[in-house]
Amino acid sequence: MKDRQMFALLQQLWRDLHFSEFYWVALAIVVILVFSRWLSSRLRERQGSGMPAQNALRTFGAGSLRKIVFPVLALVFVLVLRKVLKAAKLENLSLLDLAVPLLVAWALASVLIYVLRYVFPQGGFLINTERVIKSSIWGWVALEITGFSGPVIELLETVSFGVGSQSINLWMLMHGAVTVCVTLLLALWVASLIESRLMAAGQMDSNVRELLARLAKAILLVIALLSSLSLVGIDVTTLSVFSGALAVGLGLGLQKIASNYVSGFIILLDRSIRLGNLVAVDERTSGTVTQITTRYTVLRTRTGIEVIIPNEYLVNNVVRNLSFSDTNVRVELSVQVAYSADLVKAMKLLVEAAQSHTRVLDSPAPTVLLSGFADSGVNLELRFWVSDPESGTGSIRSDIGLAVWKAFRENGIEIPFPQREIRILDQSSAPA
Repeated sequence: MKDRQMFALLQQLWRDLHFSEFYWVALAIVVILVFSRWLSSRLRERQGSGMPAQNALRTFGAGSLRKIVFPVLALVFVLVLRKVLKAAKLENLSLLDLAVPLLVAWALASVLIYVLRYVFPQGGFLINTERVIKSSIWGWVALEITGFSGPVIELLETVSFGVGSQSINLWMLMHGAVTVCVTLLLALWVASLIESRLMAAGQMDSNVRELLARLAKAILLVIALLSSLSLVGIDVTTLSVFSGALAVGLGLGLQKIASNYVSGFIILLDRSIRLGNLVAVDERTSGTVTQITTRYTVLRTRTGIEVIIPNEYLVNNVVRNLSFSDTNVRVELSVQVAYSADLVKAMKLLVEAAQSHTRVLDSPAPTVLLSGFADSGVNLELRFWVSDPESGTGSIRSDIGLAVWKAFRENGIEIPFPQREIRILDQSSAPA
């Protein structure tokens, strides 16, 4: 019935070509498109000129804003125009009836592509996926307008197969796949919006924000999946056939993945590791925590390298958190002076060199210890505290070491170096 209506619309469109109202309507549609384009450009300019962050329009990208607002505004104006003209009992409005499904398809494709880009901002598959979405939507609109959608659906319904006690045909499968994908995509979009709002809440603990974002995402995905299956007419209880296989998969092949997933929630709950913490996994791997996901944690080292560590490893192994409850860290610098040097003066110069650096804390105060007597001199160890270990300790060691060298040189304190004395015995006096 719907197909015949669409085909009749095309016939009516051909007949309306002989009436002047057709061209006035066409002119009105052109004006609407131009005005909608101008209005969307103005909205984009206002959005880029520093509007408040809480404005909903700021959730759109600069390019996506016009691509979405333009067709949506055009659709709204065309619907209003059609309603007004029909209320005035004007005839020959088939062009408006044809423009509506075209604008709906355009707006739907733009919204889906925007949501896809929002959920997967760095997805390398977006270009091909966007082409598939556009081709599918416009192809279906073409089938609807030409009246071939009904026969295509009937053809797909002839291909059926059984799953448990339920019969599923190809049309139901395709319709269900589209419904599930769109519903999950919308759920991911809402989860991303929630995550963005949570991350902007600076007064909330970082781990709590991450935990709430992960829980919201998981709950929304489960609700979206169950709802989409119910919408397409699939009994959720029939999926119990696959629950046993899923349990076996989790117990065998997916055990590590499930363990990392649970470990991620443990890390977020007990707050043992937080975003921004400086942690050391082993003697060679240390860095700042930049990301905690459901499967792994990302450390950024001082050299700029990002290290991906499974969450299970962080839970089951000893991890040194240099900023767990206190960010103050002690740094040591070893120096050796000659036996002839004034040790009291050398210790005083070491403390003064440490106190002259801006990163060194006044409390606890720098101290110097005599750590031992070596072959060439006396070993001294300078100990001082810093509150920003994430900035590194190599640079501060270098700065203070240079200051110590200058102070020792100005005050005549010798830094020894290994010396060997060689004695040559007189061969003539040696015993035969």
